[in-house]
Amino acid sequence: MVLQYVMMAAKEELYTKVTPRRQRQNRSGTVKHGSSLDVLLSMGFPKTRALKALVSTGGKNVQAACDWLFSHVDDPFLDDPLPREYVLYLRPSGPLLHQLSTFWQQSRVTCGKNKAHNIFPHITLCQFFMCADGKVEALSEALQATVGSWRGRFPNPLPLELYTSSNFIGLFVEEQVAEVLKDFAADFATEAATKADVHVEPHKKQLHVTLAYHFQTNHLAALEKLAKGVDVSLGCDWLAVLFSRDIRFANHETLRVMYPYVPQNEDELELAPGDFIFMTPVEQGSASEGWVFGTSLGTGLPGLLPENYVRRADECDTWVFHGNPASPSNTGGAVGGLLFDGQLDGSFLDDPGDPSSLTVLCPPVQMLRPTTQSCLPKRSLFVCRHGERMDVVFGKHWITQCFDAKGRYVRSNLNMPSSLPTRSGGFRDYDKDCPITVFGSTQARLVGEALLESQAVIDFVYCSPSLRCVQTAHNILRGLQQEGKTKIRIEPGLFEWTKWVSGTSLPAWIPPTDMAAASLSVDTTYRPHIPISKLGVSESYDAYISRSFQVTREILTECKNLGNTVLIVAHASSLEACTRQMQGLSPQNAKDFVQVVRKIPYLGFCAAEEMGETGVWQLVDPPILPLTHGPNHSFNWRETLQQD
Repeated sequence: MVLQYVMMAAKEELYTKVTPRRQRQNRSGTVKHGSSLDVLLSMGFPKTRALKALVSTGGKNVQAACDWLFSHVDDPFLDDPLPREYVLYLRPSGPLLHQLSTFWQQSRVTCGKNKAHNIFPHITLCQFFMCADGKVEALSEALQATVGSWRGRFPNPLPLELYTSSNFIGLFVEEQVAEVLKDFAADFATEAATKADVHVEPHKKQLHVTLAYHFQTNHLAALEKLAKGVDVSLGCDWLAVLFSRDIRFANHETLRVMYPYVPQNEDELELAPGDFIFMTPVEQGSASEGWVFGTSLGTGLPGLLPENYVRRADECDTWVFHGNPASPSNTGGAVGGLLFDGQLDGSFLDDPGDPSSLTVLCPPVQMLRPTTQSCLPKRSLFVCRHGERMDVVFGKHWITQCFDAKGRYVRSNLNMPSSLPTRSGGFRDYDKDCPITVFGSTQARLVGEALLESQAVIDFVYCSPSLRCVQTAHNILRGLQQEGKTKIRIEPGLFEWTKWVSGTSLPAWIPPTDMAAASLSVDTTYRPHIPISKLGVSESYDAYISRSFQVTREILTECKNLGNTVLIVAHASSLEACTRQMQGLSPQNAKDFVQVVRKIPYLGFCAAEEMGETGVWQLVDPPILPLTHGPNHSFNWRETLQQD
């Protein structure tokens, strides 16, 4: 904290010493990149660091470069001259991009994520190549010069043909036209060698837009059917785009930070939501008790971090876009943009906007852009685990300790609720359907209060029939000050994997009418999507995952146009089972699934948002902080203090 304060003070002092100066311009009046470098040098930054900051932020502006430098002040590789890797793509825009967007969305929902989803739609024009930081501006100018000399010489529209195989689906460029594109790439390679002294190897294989690859064999027919729906005859702006990545992490797994974490020990890494973590396959596979080792993109620092605070990201999420503001034909230039903020995580599903904001190779044909954009609020889904349960804290025999021979309940510990609902089947039914503790109720209320503070409004609450879940949902509503205003819809389809239920029968849950009679905010008129009669004991893993996906999808469909925020209160397994396939991802295997579930604490909370009105959802940062509650053993003063 002291270091952060000192750095901020130093940052402000440096800014006060900078005298505004006239920016250097070229003949077209466009600001040259060098002016940003001059400002950074005048602030006292070494040239190598200043160049690295500008390149790492896509030459965005001085502010972005300064922010990068101050966040990387302890980066052990800050002064390492290692160059970045670059690649040149053709990226579609306009109506064709909308067609590809539809395919991407439908394929993820239908068949789950495959390798093609790791990078936005593109045609590869060259292999990855290295360029020193000091030559990046010249490299961008080489691209601009090449585009200027080729403008108007491209076939229009670009002819694409669908090709499928057992593990690949793509749109291939017609051979003669592909040779034209390869000539363009060769000219860029020549310009790059002349202007930037950089060796670029043009792509020699067949040019294509990859639609899907490395998918399950049984998904081929469905993916091929969706691919045939892509209308390649629609108009398209093809944009020449230059991206870079940190060569140190080229073969690393990229993970996105979902929750903040403050280090408790010197070897731990501070986590900020939105940052990315790089991790080798060896590091990821050597997780010990939920902790892994990785390196932060935001700070460059390595360290240990809790594994359940991150999730897998796409390959291109950390790439940096590079562009030179100069444009040969006055159509505007490429505007650099840092992808560290996650702009490309699904952003390729939207039209990039004005084609003049990037280097346009082909003029638009039949530009069918929507004239208006939807201003509807995003739909949100919250999934939450129940609170601390009685049988875990006090053991399986808590019932015999708290109920007398006549079935009357008397608590024996302050963490036990003062009263319990009466069960028509007798108190023995609590054996499989336990309540939450007093602390469990407090945990739930804290979550509700945090949601209220974040100004979240819950439109619908759906809940597993387990008493511990209903009580949790009720107390969340209390914290939200929505108790009595929002009713809990009890949905048996949200119950956990029945394989985990002991014995040969399901729990005898309390009917909604009895719960309402016990002053729980339950909707007694709700008709569930999956009734109790459809649940069976010892269901397969696939059946549980399918059930969870089905009921979540039906719940969201039921609430569409009636409210924007749905809260599901269920079990630890629900956070994974109710959200994974909604993101278009394939289910994990049972072993990995169990490992994820083990890491989810009481009141574990996740959030997802719908991407437009696509039916595809993505996990986002929850509106509340995580809740940590350490176990506290029962204290008996006689046994501990009164010793002979």
